[in-house]
Parts: sequence; structure tokens; C-alpha cells
Amino acid sequence: MILFTKYRIKQLVTALAVILFFGCESNFKEVQKINFTEFTPGGDADKVNLKYTDSGLIKVILISPKMLDYTSVAFPFTEFPKGIDVTFYDDKAQKTHVTSNYAVSYKQTGIIDLQGKVRISTEKGQLLETEQLYYDQKNEWFFTEKRFKFTDTKGVSNGQGIDFSRDFKVVKSQKITGEFESSEK
Repeated sequence: MILFTKYRIKQLVTALAVILFFGCESNFKEVQKINFTEFTPGGDADKVNLKYTDSGLIKVILISPKMLDYTSVAFPFTEFPKGIDVTFYDDKAQKTHVTSNYAVSYKQTGIIDLQGKVRISTEKGQLLETEQLYYDQKNEWFFTEKRFKFTDTKGVSNGQGIDFSRDFKVVKSQKITGEFESSEK
């Protein structure tokens, strides 16, 4: 009789453990769903054409087929999933034209991450091509560690890693190869 009761108690305990195990599994999945937050933009715009002016003069024109605004997240940013076409104007109305297949602008740092067929051209005939480039808005400075091709009136160079001012007056490059005209004799 004692043996029969011990056997029944073992069966009962095993059955309860199995029920609790499966019960916890479904509760665990519910808890995971509670902690999941949907990441959706606070704003969504199509066919964007923004003009930034200062003292009545146009400084920047930004055109993009799609803009997603995530200003309500902890680290706010604006995303351009279908690319951008930006024209900068300096004080002498000289243009610098920037295009990329994708871009994201981080509000707190002022950094813009340009990705996919990034091209920067100036009215002076300078052209930089790369797959990813960052732009520091505060310092008006571009930089990348990716491979690049730089074409100038003096020649063409290729390399990996470059940083430069928006007007290309200051250029610092690493691992560079190419042919340039020299003004020295």
C-alpha cells in the first residue's frame, strides 16, 4: 500500500511539473510581447523639398522621395530611406552637390550618415565617390574610412579613408594612389 501511494505521488508531482513548465512557457512569451515596443516614426513625408535660409539667402536645399522622423525616441534621428539630393550654397553662391541612396541624420550629434553611391561634386569640377560618408554639420566636415575615388582638375586618386572640409579647401586622405599634376618643376 505504501509503495502504491509513493508511486501515485510521483506521478502527480511529475504531472504538475509538466503543467507548470508549459504554463510558464506561454506566460514567458506573453511577457516578451509586453516588453516589445513597436519602432514607428512620429512623422512620415513623401516628396520632400526643404530649403534652409539664413539672412534671406538659401544655404541648403534638400530633396528626398521619403523622410521618416523619429524625434520621439531616446536618440532622435531623421531617416531618408530612398536617398537624398542636397545642394549647399556658400557665401559666394558656389554650389556643392551631394547625393546618396540612403541617409540618416542624428539630431543630438549633428552627424549625417550617407550610404550607397555617395557622390559629392563642386562647381570647380571636384568629384568624390564612395559607398559611405559622414557629414558633421556643426564643423561642415566630411569623413569616411571606406574606399573612395576623388576626381579633380589636376587628376584622379583612389584611396581608403579621407576627411575634408565642405568646400574641399582642406583634404586629408590616407592610403591614396593615383596621378596628379604637380605645380612644382
